[in-house]
Amino acid sequence: MEPGNDTHGSEFLLLGLSEQPELQPLLFGLFLSMYLITVCGNLLIILATISHSHLHTPMYFFLSNLSFVDICLTSTTVPKMLVNIQTQSKVITHAGCITQMFFFVHFLGLDVLLLTVMAYDRFAAICHPLHYTVIMNPQLCVLVVLMSWIMSVLHSLLESLMVLGLSFCTHVEISHFFCELNQVVHLSCSDTFLNDRVIYFAAVLLGGVPLAGVLYSYCKIVSSIRAISSAQGKYKAFSTCASHLSVVSLFYCTGLGVYLSAGTTHSSHSSAAASVMYSVVTPMLNPFIYSLRNKDIKRALERFFERDTRKG
Repeated sequence: MEPGNDTHGSEFLLLGLSEQPELQPLLFGLFLSMYLITVCGNLLIILATISHSHLHTPMYFFLSNLSFVDICLTSTTVPKMLVNIQTQSKVITHAGCITQMFFFVHFLGLDVLLLTVMAYDRFAAICHPLHYTVIMNPQLCVLVVLMSWIMSVLHSLLESLMVLGLSFCTHVEISHFFCELNQVVHLSCSDTFLNDRVIYFAAVLLGGVPLAGVLYSYCKIVSSIRAISSAQGKYKAFSTCASHLSVVSLFYCTGLGVYLSAGTTHSSHSSAAASVMYSVVTPMLNPFIYSLRNKDIKRALERFFERDTRKG
C-alpha cells in the first residue's frame, strides 16, 4: 500500500474481534446486551446516589462520577462496533478514528484517576475516621474530580494531536473493534519514535503512579484494620472498602492482562479480545459489585423502585 497524499482523507478499517460472518450475529447480541446492562446498571447507581440524601457523601459522590465515566467509556466504542456489524461495514473515517481515540483515552485515564481518588477516600475513612469529614470536605471532593478531568483531557489531547501529525496509508486495517492508540500509532507510515516515548511516559505517569497510590493506601488500610481488636470492628472496616478493592483488582488485573498478552502473542485479535475485559466487561460488572456488596446502595435501589412502583 502506498502512503496517501491526504492523510485526513484516508479511511481506517476496524476488523473487529472476528472476521467470520457466522459469528457476527452472536457478537452483535452479546455486545448489545453488555452495553445495555452497563448503561442501565451505572445509571441506576447515579440515580440512587442523587435521589437519597444519606448517600450524599464523598464515597458515593466519587462512585456516581465513576459510573458516569463507565457509561461514557463503553459508549465511545461499543455503539460504533454494533453499527459496523449491523451495516456489515468496517470503515471509520480518519476524523472519526481520532475522535474515538481521544474520548477513549480520556475516559480510560479518568477511570484510573477516580479509582485512585476513591482509594484515598477509603484510606481517610479507615485510617483517620475522626478527621474524615474535615479531610474529605465537599470543596476538596469537587476540586479533586475537576483536576482529574483536566489532567485526563490534557493527556488525551496531547496523544490525539500527536497522532494527527502522523501520515497513514490510504486504507489502514486495525485488528481491533475500536481505534486503540498503540495500534493506530504503529500502523503509521511516519516515524513514531516520539509518539512511543510519550505513550510510555504517560503509561508510567498516569498508570504507574496512581497504581502506587492505590497500593500505598491499601497497605495503610490493612495495617489499620489489623490494629483493631474486635473481629466485628475488623469486618466493618473491611466491608467499607471491599467493593472498591474488588473493582480496582478487576480493572488493573484485566488491564495488565491485555498488555502481558500483547507482549507474549503476535495475534492482534487476541489482544483485541483481551481489551474487551477492561473496556466493556469491567464497566458492566462495577454496578453489580457495588450493589451486591453495599447495603446502602441496595437499600437506596429498593426505595427507588418502591417509590416508582407507588407512582405507577
